[in-house]
Amino acid sequence: MIKRQDFLLLIRIDDSTLDEWLKDEFLSPYQVENDFIFSEIDVARAHLILDLQNNMGVNNPGLSIILHLIDQMHSMRRLMSDVVTTLEKPSDKSLQE
Repeated sequence: MIKRQDFLLLIRIDDSTLDEWLKDEFLSPYQVENDFIFSEIDVARAHLILDLQNNMGVNNPGLSIILHLIDQMHSMRRLMSDVVTTLEKPSDKSLQE
C-alpha cells in the first residue's frame, strides 16, 4: 500500500493532477483518516493514464470511456473464469451415478 506523497513521487505527477484524477474517479484509493492509500492497481492505472494522455493524446472524457471499458472487460473476465470453474466442478448428479 502506497501513501499519497509516495504515489505522487512514484508516478511523477503533482497534487493538482492527482486531485483531478480522483475527482474524475480514474483511481480508487482507500481513504484512511485524512490520507489516501493507493494499491498496485492504482499505480498500473496511473501509468496507463499517463501513457494514454502523453503518448496518444487522449483527453479526460476519452480516458473516462477507456477506463470504464477496461473495468468492464476485467469484470467480464472474472465472470467467465467463475463460469468455467463452475462448469469444471463435478455436479452432485454425476457423483451419485
